[in-house]
Amino acid sequence: MAKNTQPILKRCKKLGIEPGVMGVNKSSNRNAQPSRKKQSEYGMQLNEKQKVKFIYGVLEKQFAKYYEMAVKKQAITGEALLTILESRLDNVVFRLGLASTRRDARQIVNHGHITVNGKRVNIPSYLVKVGDVISVKEKSRSLEGIKNKIEANSGRIVPKWLDMNKDTLEGKVVAFASRDDIDYEVEEHLIVEYYSK
Repeated sequence: MAKNTQPILKRCKKLGIEPGVMGVNKSSNRNAQPSRKKQSEYGMQLNEKQKVKFIYGVLEKQFAKYYEMAVKKQAITGEALLTILESRLDNVVFRLGLASTRRDARQIVNHGHITVNGKRVNIPSYLVKVGDVISVKEKSRSLEGIKNKIEANSGRIVPKWLDMNKDTLEGKVVAFASRDDIDYEVEEHLIVEYYSK
C-alpha cells in the first residue's frame, strides 16, 4: 500500500493551504513570501489538483478514478468530485470529530475501530451513503487512545450534512456534502480543466 510521508507544514506552504484545514494547529516559522514567478495555466491546474489530493490523502490513481465517477454523475463535475471525496469514510470520521486529522481517521478506520450500519469497515476509501450510521466499535470505546482523540475534538463543529450523537458516539449521514460545505478554498473547475485535456 502506498503512503504519503511528506511533511505536512512544508507541503501546506507549497500548496498555499492553511495547516488548520489538515487538522494541524501549528504554523511554520519560515518567511511566507510569495513566489515572484508567474504561474502558467497548466501550473495552476496541477497545483489545484495536488492541493485537493493532499488534503484528502488520496494518491493519483485513486483520484483519477474519483474524477471518472464524477464525470458519469448527472451534476457539475467539479462539485461531484468534491462530494465523492467528502463521502470517504476516513473524511467522515474526521468531520464527525472522532479523529484530529484525516491521517488519524485513516488509521482508526484501518485498525477496525469504526462500524458502518453495525458492520466493521476497515477501508478508509469506503464511500458512505445517505442514511449510513457511522459509530465507534463497542470494544474500542474504552481504549485510552480513542477516548483521548474524541475528548480533544469534542469542541469541533460537525457539518450540517452529518448528525452526531456525542453520548453514543454515533454519527449519521443526513445528506451528501454540497459545495457550500467545503471549508477550504478550492477552484474545482481547474481540476476539471486539467483532466479534460
